[in-house]
Amino acid sequence: MGALVFAALGWWLCLSFEVASPKSQFLPWGLVFVLCGAVVGGGIIPFLIAGPGRSVAKYISELPGATLVAAVVGLVVGLIVASLVSIPFYAMSGTMGVAVPVAISLLFGCGGMWLGIQRERDIRAIVPGLAVDNHEVAPLSDQDTFIPGLDPIAGAPAGRQQRDNTILVDTSAIIDGRIADLTVTGFLNGSLVVPRFVLDELRHIADSSDSLRRNRGRRGLEVLGRLRKDGSVPLQVLDVGVDAGVEVDARLVELARGMKGSILTTDYNLNRVAEIQGVKVLNVNELANAVKSIVLPGETLRVDIVQEGKEAGQGVAYLDDGTMVVVENGRRYINSSHDVQVTRVLQTAAGRIIFAQPRAG
Repeated sequence: MGALVFAALGWWLCLSFEVASPKSQFLPWGLVFVLCGAVVGGGIIPFLIAGPGRSVAKYISELPGATLVAAVVGLVVGLIVASLVSIPFYAMSGTMGVAVPVAISLLFGCGGMWLGIQRERDIRAIVPGLAVDNHEVAPLSDQDTFIPGLDPIAGAPAGRQQRDNTILVDTSAIIDGRIADLTVTGFLNGSLVVPRFVLDELRHIADSSDSLRRNRGRRGLEVLGRLRKDGSVPLQVLDVGVDAGVEVDARLVELARGMKGSILTTDYNLNRVAEIQGVKVLNVNELANAVKSIVLPGETLRVDIVQEGKEAGQGVAYLDDGTMVVVENGRRYINSSHDVQVTRVLQTAAGRIIFAQPRAG
């Protein structure tokens, strides 16, 4: 199309500058202008159209279905109203008879789209099937057995998912395993969404030749199976992949931003990157540290000293929540229970460490 349009433009320019006449002198100047126009149009137009076209197509494909339908309905209604309002202006002579109706159509069309998007929830209520985002979030069917050992994952009933309550699950959170216990408590409010590229990464880990990585991957598959069977929180699959050269974490953050959701992870680096880009992060490790019991200096604890510490004479014990207690001069009490008095509490990136002294008697 670009070549044809620019070839015609070349012929028009040739005639405009009177370089050639269509009857007597088409060769060589007329042919030269036509060929130059065809080459220029065929070479430039694709570059001018392809980039913006891909961007528009990507933006439309990432729009939720309800938003797209609401915008189209609003546009159609706006154009209908504009056509009715423009009837008196068609009688105007000259340029105003065309410019005014076009301006009214643009104004009412854009206004209708805006109003339609604002009433997106009404569209969802009328068409419940559009309640799921246009990212193809859908339950796996019985035939989707592309991950060995993983049962089909059940999706949420139509109409219950809210965009703001979408929680994208990272591979690290699945392998960690505590997510299965966390869903039972009822603290997670929303739908858990596992992108397909996260499942692919989990499958590669489970198929690894390294025994440790293989066990971690299989543990993640077992956790997904538990989440599916439990059903306390809806679990869905986001049918998207990762382009070549794009990191999984970067794609996960991009999806969370587009869906206005949050990310559930235990990865410290992903946590920081997502927060910098304005994405809400639910870090299981931070939650675990937040719910640990508070111990103040001067309190007395009864602990089982189980091993030696790093420094001479130290003993190490652990509370029920896993908090490490370093007992100064507690080495002689190893493999026994003893009362200790807390001297100080140290909060580190890895967790909380309590330092204590054995109580006399």
